[in-house]
Amino acid sequence: MVALMEGSRSERHEFVLRMGDSTLILAQRLIGWVGHGPVLEEELATANVALDLIGQARLWYAYVSELEDGARSEDELAFGRDAAAWRNFLLVEQGNGNYGDTITRQFLFDCWHQLMLTGLAASGDARIAGIAAKSLKEVDYHLRRSADLVVRLGDGTAHSHQLMQSALERLWRFTGELTQVDVLYDSLAAAGVVPPMGPLASAWHDHVAAILARATLKLPVDQWMQTGGIRGTHGEEFGYLLAEMQFLPRAYPGAQW
Repeated sequence: MVALMEGSRSERHEFVLRMGDSTLILAQRLIGWVGHGPVLEEELATANVALDLIGQARLWYAYVSELEDGARSEDELAFGRDAAAWRNFLLVEQGNGNYGDTITRQFLFDCWHQLMLTGLAASGDARIAGIAAKSLKEVDYHLRRSADLVVRLGDGTAHSHQLMQSALERLWRFTGELTQVDVLYDSLAAAGVVPPMGPLASAWHDHVAAILARATLKLPVDQWMQTGGIRGTHGEEFGYLLAEMQFLPRAYPGAQW
C-alpha cells in the first residue's frame, strides 16, 4: 500500500481534481435553474442535486488539498483557478438550454458517475474509496431521477420527444470523454486506484441504450467525439461560467461572510 500511495501521488491528484471539478461545474450549471424551473417541484429537486454535488466536490477538493500538502484550500481550488487549470468533463459545462437539454446532460453524466463511484468504492486508496461510498448514496438517487425523467419526456408528447432527441444529438459528442483512457488512468487502474475502464464503458453504454430505448429515443451513431476538458481545454462559454461563479471571492479576497 505504501508503494501505491507514494508512486501515484501526482496521478491521484490529477484524477481527484477531475472528479471534484466535474461535480462542482455541473452543480454551478444546475444552480442556474433556481428561480427558472418549469415547475416548483423540479426546481427544488434540481437545486437539491446541485447541493449534493457541491458537497461531493468539497470532499474531493479536501483530498486534493491534502495531496498538495495544504498548498491550496477548497475555496482556493474552486475560486482561484482560471479556465486552463480546470479538469472537468466537457459534458458538464454545456449550457442548460431547455429543460430537456438539462435532463439529458444530467442522465448521461449520472449514469457514468454512478458506475465510476461504484468502482471507486473498492479503490486501493482508502480516501478515494470513502468519498466514493459516501457520494454513491446520493448519486443512486440522481440516476433514478434523471433516468425516469428521460423516459417520461422522451416517451411523452411529440414536442417533448423532439426536444429530448435534439438534446441527445447535441450532447452525445461530449460523452466520449467520460470513458476516454489516457496514460494517467491506465496507470491508476493498474495500481488498483480506479476501476478498469473497459467494463465500465460497456456498462455505461448498455444502461444508456436501455433507458433511451424505453424513452423511444434513438441512440446517436458515428458522431465525432469532442475531448479536451480533462486536459484544460474548454469551450468559450466556460469562461463566462467561471466569471459568474468566482466573481465575489475574487472581488473580495479573504472576505468572511
